[in-house]
Formats: sequence, C-alpha cells, structure tokens
Amino acid sequence: MPAADEAQADEGLADEGLAGATDIGIGALLSDAVREAGALALQKFRAPFKSWTKEHDSPVSEVDIAVDEMLRERLGGAVPGYGWLSEESADNAERLAARHVWIVDPIDGTRAFIAGREDWVISAALTRDGQPVAGAIYVPVEDALFLALEGEGAMLNGKPLNIRQDEALDGARVSGPKRLVETLAASRHVEILPRIHSLALRLARVANETLEVAFAGGNSRDWDIAAADAILREAGGILTDLDGVPVTYNRPDPVHAGLVAANRLRHPLVIQLLRAG
Repeated sequence: MPAADEAQADEGLADEGLAGATDIGIGALLSDAVREAGALALQKFRAPFKSWTKEHDSPVSEVDIAVDEMLRERLGGAVPGYGWLSEESADNAERLAARHVWIVDPIDGTRAFIAGREDWVISAALTRDGQPVAGAIYVPVEDALFLALEGEGAMLNGKPLNIRQDEALDGARVSGPKRLVETLAASRHVEILPRIHSLALRLARVANETLEVAFAGGNSRDWDIAAADAILREAGGILTDLDGVPVTYNRPDPVHAGLVAANRLRHPLVIQLLRAG
C-alpha cells in the first residue's frame, strides 16, 4: 500500500489510539512487520533447520519461533495494553480483558514450509472487541502483500481488491477439505482446485478472485483466519461458520468449526447447498 494510502487508511483507526500511539500508522506497522518476518523466514526456506512435533501432532520449526519473537517485538511492543495471541507464544488469559488484541501466525502453512512447498505465509491481524479491524498476509515466495484496514478497503501489493458480487456457482473455483468441496460439487458444476496448505492464503485467494469459494475444516484457530477475515470483509467477501454465523475472535478457546468464505451474494447459496447435502 503506498505511503499516502496508508496514512489515509490510518485515520480510520486514529480514534482507537493506535495511529496516535505509534511513530507510524497501522498500515505501515503491519506491512513492515510481516515483510521483515517474511524475509527472515525466506532466509531459512529450503535450508537446514530444526523442526519437531508439538501437541495435536502439529509441526513447528525453529524458524516459526524466531519469526514469532520478531513479530512480538515489532507488534506487541508497539502499543502498551494491547493483548497478544499467537500460535507459537504461550497463551496469557490477560488478553481476554484487552479491547485490542494482536492475533498472529508466524508461519501459516508450517508443513508446507518444512516440506519446501511455496504455499506458506506470514499472517497478522488486529482485533477490536472480538472483530478484525486490520490484517496483513505476506507471501514471501511471491513477494505478495495482502493488506486491509477497517473502512478503508483491502489491497494486494497496493492495488485495490473488490470482489465481484455474482451469485453463480457453476464453474466456480473451490478449494478446501475433500468432504466440503465434494458436497458442493454434488449439486453444482464447480472446479475443485488443489488444497492450499496455508489456510490464511486459501481464504485470501477469495479476496483476489483466484478462488470463488474456500473452505476450512474444523479446528482452525484465530491465528489461522483473523487476517484473512479482515481482508475478505474489506474486499467484499464474507467468512462464517457452516451455519452462516460470523466469527468472533479472542475467546477463551480460540478454536473454530468448519468455515466458508465467498462473496456476499454467493455465500448464502453455498450455505444452503451444504445444508441440503
């Protein structure tokens, strides 16, 4: 996002204290942080590094930890009193009392990163009262930056994202867990694309219209989806659970059931077809 656009976008959050409490506004803060984190991760990509498995059979690497520390220094230290929730940081219940919370996934798509695949990202969002007000997703391998600020729109590498509001599903490009995409495909002729390992990126692909519908299976966490949710909202899309209920963030348990992302007109039809299937 160009500097002038970032400055204008930051005015929308100035009354919430962030723009006035930092030397730079939220757009620049998020952009700089995820780009710097992406550069750090890219140095180790396809190079030797330590990795292991944590609880729930989830992979993690020393690169995830290093990126998490960098982002916490850049974002968590920017404004006193803001909460912090990250996949690679010990959870602290103090976040529940914070009106504003940073929600971060240092590397979303760690399995892909470890395997040398390219579909991994750096994802960071700011929530206010449980709703996303800013989000950034950086794809280091592509040097692609998705950025959104509440009320100011979403951009990809500085170019506005505006999803076309079309109800049609025939021919729609769809990605996600097999059960969900096949349920949709049973009633409509859709193009099933390979599953994108980074859930944040999968959802963001709806915002730039390389996908029309994206699904998440159960057990996604706040850090997987918050930044993408911010981007989708500002681009003209919507993310809800499979019953059509919008997502609330910064709850005691940040786990979510299945989710669907689409444009605002197509989304109700997708929900209807899932229920019928």
